[in-house]
Amino acid sequence: MKNNMKKIGLTLMTAAFGGAIAIGGYKLFENQRYENMSFEERQKVYYANNATGEVMASTGNPDFTQAAAAVSPGVVHIRTTYNSKASRGGDSGSPFDMFEEFFGMPQGRRAQPRGPQQASGSGVIISDDGYIVTNNHVVEDADKIEVQLTDKRTFEAKVIGRDANTDLALLKVNATKLPIVKLGNSDDVQIGEWVLAVGYPLSLQSTVTAGIVSAKGRQIGILGESQNQQGNPRGYGQSQEPIINTAIESFIQTDAVINRGNSGGALVNARGELIGINSAIASPTGVYAGYGFAIPVNLMKKIMDDFVKFGSVKRGLIGVTFTEVNAALAKEKGIDDLNGLYVQDVVPNGAAKEAGIKAGDLITKIEGKTIYSSSDLQERVARLRPGDKVNLTVKSAGKERNVSVTLKGEEESKVAGSKASQSATEIYNKLGAGFVPASAARKKDLGVNSGVVVTQVNRGGLFEYFGVEKGLVITEINGKPVNNVDDIESALENIDRNMIRIKGVPEKGSTVMLNVPIEF
Repeated sequence: MKNNMKKIGLTLMTAAFGGAIAIGGYKLFENQRYENMSFEERQKVYYANNATGEVMASTGNPDFTQAAAAVSPGVVHIRTTYNSKASRGGDSGSPFDMFEEFFGMPQGRRAQPRGPQQASGSGVIISDDGYIVTNNHVVEDADKIEVQLTDKRTFEAKVIGRDANTDLALLKVNATKLPIVKLGNSDDVQIGEWVLAVGYPLSLQSTVTAGIVSAKGRQIGILGESQNQQGNPRGYGQSQEPIINTAIESFIQTDAVINRGNSGGALVNARGELIGINSAIASPTGVYAGYGFAIPVNLMKKIMDDFVKFGSVKRGLIGVTFTEVNAALAKEKGIDDLNGLYVQDVVPNGAAKEAGIKAGDLITKIEGKTIYSSSDLQERVARLRPGDKVNLTVKSAGKERNVSVTLKGEEESKVAGSKASQSATEIYNKLGAGFVPASAARKKDLGVNSGVVVTQVNRGGLFEYFGVEKGLVITEINGKPVNNVDDIESALENIDRNMIRIKGVPEKGSTVMLNVPIEF
């Protein structure tokens, strides 16, 4: 009898132990699967596990109380600190006040004495594990970034990626179970529909304003100003090869009240779904004048997913320079159409050239949809990556044909790195680099047990200054193995003699040791 009881007890213990192993393995599998999801897929999991009442669009008299209540907790206040006198652009008399004026930095900052300066903006939580989207110009050159929620919790944020071409940035805070803003579909946005702008304008606390969508696909000429177009209208460099404008402007225009500090905040529809990231205003005074502009959420989704998956933006290019068709150009070129893009030049060995597109051709449609302005083409292509295919309708000598174009990549976009500071997160930002976990196959090939791959080296950062190149697999920092960005930040918490010790493996059988000073 005793032997039977022992056998039963042993069987139950074995079953329980086996069950625990199975559950642990399942959890590990689920965590790995979650990390490989896009932000849109993560949100589907979030809402499946966190049932919330559907926010209904109002009928009759407008009522945005449900949408405002759902969105406000997921929009955060971003405070940035600058320890140097680095210039951040400024107002040059243009009515489009975006950078200093818009996100909370007064124009007079340039005349202020040396010392730490502060500015503020807004951000949107898109994943409950701490990912926050904002504008590139909100966090560019910042030495310290702090994020405050509506419940007054405050976190220090690290920069996962920044893209000047779209004016978007992705931040990460070490927190879980955060409120999020539901991602919508900017392709479904209609001119005239109600929208809400949520953010932190004029140093105020969370503020919600209402308006309508005034226009779509709006270009205002801000993001391309730094590219080689002014005084060079044909877009050529010294090599006489066409220079491609990689800035993407396809803004949603709204008359919802937005002001300085709203930059990086949410533009949502009446159902509380995120349709855009507020980025700019058109104003002769620097305050609200009826014209606000937001980056479409469908473009934002792709950029944010790129930052997490690759560490930098993977942008596919058609490889053409073009001019929008208007009545004057149509008359000059003998074109019957008043819509479309007139191809001025094609890039040698570019995607368009390989697809048979030539100078003088007219691109009239993309994926079967008529092209009315350049933003119709640029924003759609900006959602794709090198190797993706896009279908264009091209007219040559009056005859239309459909062309499948396989997009090609571009040179890495370089944006300014951050300056010096001392906390682990600030030091991480100061490295001026993007990282992704090394794959199991890569680690096996190199014979290492840990590693992150350097995917981006930003201008002005420590990595650029000391010659760290893209592709290097970093296995240890300050003697600690690193496998992801959180491991990197943890390894930077205790710095010995202001020196970061980095161990990397450029190829199998080869090891590099770098001693990088925080101050130099």
